Amino acid sequence: MATWLAISAGDVTGIGPEVTLKALAAELGANDTRYLILGDPTYFQPLNAKLGLDIRPFTGYESSGRIFLLDPRDAALPEHLESGSPIAARAALDWLRDAAKRCLLQEVAGMVTAPLNKESVIRSGQPFVGQTEFLSKLAGASRTAMMLLGHDDRGRWLRVALATTHVPIKDVAGRLQQDRIELAIELAAEACVELGLGRARIGVCGLNPHAGEGGEFGSEEITTIGPAVEAVRSRGIDAVGPFAADTLFYHVLQGEYDAVVAMYHDQGLVPLKMVAFETGVNWTLGLPFIRTSPDHGTAYDLVGKDAANPSSMRAAIRLANSLARR
Repeated sequence: MATWLAISAGDVTGIGPEVTLKALAAELGANDTRYLILGDPTYFQPLNAKLGLDIRPFTGYESSGRIFLLDPRDAALPEHLESGSPIAARAALDWLRDAAKRCLLQEVAGMVTAPLNKESVIRSGQPFVGQTEFLSKLAGASRTAMMLLGHDDRGRWLRVALATTHVPIKDVAGRLQQDRIELAIELAAEACVELGLGRARIGVCGLNPHAGEGGEFGSEEITTIGPAVEAVRSRGIDAVGPFAADTLFYHVLQGEYDAVVAMYHDQGLVPLKMVAFETGVNWTLGLPFIRTSPDHGTAYDLVGKDAANPSSMRAAIRLANSLARR
């Protein structure tokens, strides 16, 4: 029986529809996976006609075809919505919620989420931190972490799990907790196994310059991060650190570590996007289902120009397929 993956359309006033269909056009020949896009047909039909993908209305999982489209909402979106429209933002959450429910019911093997805009969602009146946090709450999963992974043009991988996610820099030190760091390390090690790697050696970043320089530049490495590393090592996880982040990422890229745990968002994502901007994928670890997404935003400035690069979306679909088939 063919694998099913759901794709939530994200903010349709952004590049979500374009990168989704371009990515599917490139990936269809790789396997027999069937795809259910949750979104509004109006925003997919023009590009579908151009690409000739034969997207069909969804009537059930026994239908013939490869790509299907369903809007579970009662009313269609107005045409020609402005970028970041609150109507589109609320619809994006509805599609995200529907895709997650299908995963929880095990109707589909996993989900890929096209980008939405956090600011637009919040402006629409919805309390929102990010898709990772939204899905974690919906699934009742408190032990989750965000991993970003991708490779450079020489095939060298970075896999970065985050101890904190969408937190202002001024609040990071106060939000760091030993149990959350331990969780990020544990999930990163489990991810290496799920990816089929032969090793799961985790390098852990410090928070402060030079990893605190023995307490001269901050004490978090001594009071919080170091104890977290020792705790997971006592449970058999091959974790090392904390190290100064400015040198650790070099050694990770050389293959000395299989994944790295960063203490905050940009500490991990700046090097990841530097080497893997077009191949980066966001993978939510710890959910009871597979969820991946491209590692970019809505790119409102590219809409309608046929200029959006689908590489990251294609990588997200490929990873979801690989995980589902394992």
